[in-house]
Amino acid sequence: MTKIPERESMHYDVVIVGAGPSGLSAAIRLKQLAAQLQRDISVCVIDKGSEVGAHILSGAVLDPRALSELITDWTQKDAPLNCPVVKDKLIFLTKKRALKLPITSTFNNHGNYIISLGVFCRWLAQQAEELGVEIYPGFAATEVLYHADGSVRGIATGDMGIQKNGQPGANFQRGMELLAQQTILAEGCRGSLTKDLLKRFELNKACQAPTYGIGIKELWTVDPAKSRPGTVMHTIGWPLNQKTYGGSFMYHLNDNKVALGMVIGLDYQNPYLSPFEELQRYKTHPVIRQVLEGGQCIAYGARALSEGGLQSLPKLTFPGGVIIGDSAGFLNVPRIKGIHTSMKSGMLAAQAVIDALKPFGQTLESNCEVHQYTELFNKSWLYAELHKVRNLRPAFKWGLLGGLAYGAMEEFIFRGKAPWTLSHSGTDHDSLRKAKDCRPIIYPKPDGQLTFDRNTAVYLAGISYDENQPVHLKLNNPDVAIDINYREYASPETRYCPAGVYEIIEENNSPRLQINAQNCVQCKSCDIKDPTQNINWTCSEGGCGPNYAEM
Repeated sequence: MTKIPERESMHYDVVIVGAGPSGLSAAIRLKQLAAQLQRDISVCVIDKGSEVGAHILSGAVLDPRALSELITDWTQKDAPLNCPVVKDKLIFLTKKRALKLPITSTFNNHGNYIISLGVFCRWLAQQAEELGVEIYPGFAATEVLYHADGSVRGIATGDMGIQKNGQPGANFQRGMELLAQQTILAEGCRGSLTKDLLKRFELNKACQAPTYGIGIKELWTVDPAKSRPGTVMHTIGWPLNQKTYGGSFMYHLNDNKVALGMVIGLDYQNPYLSPFEELQRYKTHPVIRQVLEGGQCIAYGARALSEGGLQSLPKLTFPGGVIIGDSAGFLNVPRIKGIHTSMKSGMLAAQAVIDALKPFGQTLESNCEVHQYTELFNKSWLYAELHKVRNLRPAFKWGLLGGLAYGAMEEFIFRGKAPWTLSHSGTDHDSLRKAKDCRPIIYPKPDGQLTFDRNTAVYLAGISYDENQPVHLKLNNPDVAIDINYREYASPETRYCPAGVYEIIEENNSPRLQINAQNCVQCKSCDIKDPTQNINWTCSEGGCGPNYAEM
């Protein structure tokens, strides 16, 4: 067995895990505040994607509120906000019809912009680097490091070049220890380090169980005659049934591009439901088909998103660090917007963290907990925004019509000031019913032009993996995959995964679960929805996975 060398270490004042909108906003604000205080602080941002933006995915319509606070002259700095929203549509779909609904405040996008989040994050990274932030894409944070007293002292990046047998290969490179006074977790939804810290410090002890959705998106080029830049359309209803929370979107960008997708709550009940296939069905609706026909799908992606809102926010601080962005769950679910809220959370965290930093170079055997972050959040417009909409997502536990009725009451009567807070209805993995109690869903075969199979879609995600690296999707007990998932739930992982990672193979007249890890788009839905919580998503080698740079 090859002896693995000790890791080298680097010291920073602040280490940020994740180069998304929250992490980059935190880095920028830290440097801005340091300049105002005439302090020299070191800030490092790492990201597991091959480049900044590679693992970033959103619809995306940006509310520029937080951006205008962070970078007041963003227009002069050529921020990639080139497609202002000029028209909103809200449509209720039946199988053949489309009924126009009034635009509520939730769906009013006046003053917002349709963007590529990958492009926007690369622009934010440029602003951060100009301020002196060090950014290292292609490095996955795989381990939290602790002081003797239990406070967080930093993170370690994963080793590179490990083979399937667990031994170092020819291109082996040891991971690094990145040590800091404060570690900011901006990993996005269901971050692996965040998940560990939630358990270690019991950060979700006082909140409701988190609930999630899966968002699946395609990017198309369409006939110029059908392009309507600046048009935002949201739909509810078909193809989902009355009990399944979700909706769809179609955003017209410049250059004859159209982004469309579907978000489905992962608290759905029928194990035969396939979010990927539901998106394919959605495209066959006459209203959607007429836009896409004659066009070409050029990109695909999927990711989970935190839908718990204010009720599911964990404790935001721990000794030695904080949690920001979708790692915590700052998404405004009814608006389907989390970019501006994530950015604001990063800015608030930076304001709290900088006050806790000691002079660089001082030997630290313990790192403090910055409770001020929570105090700043509770006094911010971010808290007010999430508080106003806190009841809308849990209201859909009464079904589509019940949720819409409650939403109308909140909109026109209580105006977000109802004197109660609704609760979510348990965990997403517990919501799944046994296969014997559900009706199978028969989805139409793809035509290869408007609708596709998973393999075609995965190709459009720009996925890259070293096929000899260890499988990053772990089963706590391999027998459970057949004894319970297959026999009792009809192997739902073969359907809720939007990338065909999980496959049942008949081998010697017996079923076996095959994991095609090379297909993984790192959406993390399997980690969330698996009914026995037997699947554990871990980081693959840094730089691997999808590339959503233009999505």
